[in-house]
Amino acid sequence: MSDWLDHTVQTEVAIPVEYAWSLWSDLQAMPRWMKWIDSVDITSDPEISAWKLGTNGLTFTWRSRILKQIPNQIIQWESIGGLPNRGAVRFYGRSNATTVVKLSIAYAIPAIGQLMDNLFLGQVVESTLQADLERFRVYAQKDFAAKQVSPEKM
Repeated sequence: MSDWLDHTVQTEVAIPVEYAWSLWSDLQAMPRWMKWIDSVDITSDPEISAWKLGTNGLTFTWRSRILKQIPNQIIQWESIGGLPNRGAVRFYGRSNATTVVKLSIAYAIPAIGQLMDNLFLGQVVESTLQADLERFRVYAQKDFAAKQVSPEKM
């Protein structure tokens, strides 16, 4: 028996929503800002990807299917094998050319994990996800600024 634990974090990025979307929708780039993600490989089916997560000497793998993808708005997924998880990243463009990026992730853990989550695990996961979004913010703003200086790179 498993319990599903949910976490939601968000950040505001000083780039247009289209740019935030383009960076995030390149799943293979995700290890650049997500601390625990070692690799993401797109399979022959572009809706399915193979993920590898590593932390503290532990490695977890899973395959994920994109359930919903609306450009500049949402990418929603669920695992189809391996580590059970699901989630969505949402993009909210603002009139001042900034974007709110909101990440929601749920994952299944054994029932005993619920006690661990209340004590420690949930806080670690949530703080890691928030730090990941902050790394995305820094990465995205630097990348955007570099491309504004050199338009031929776009």
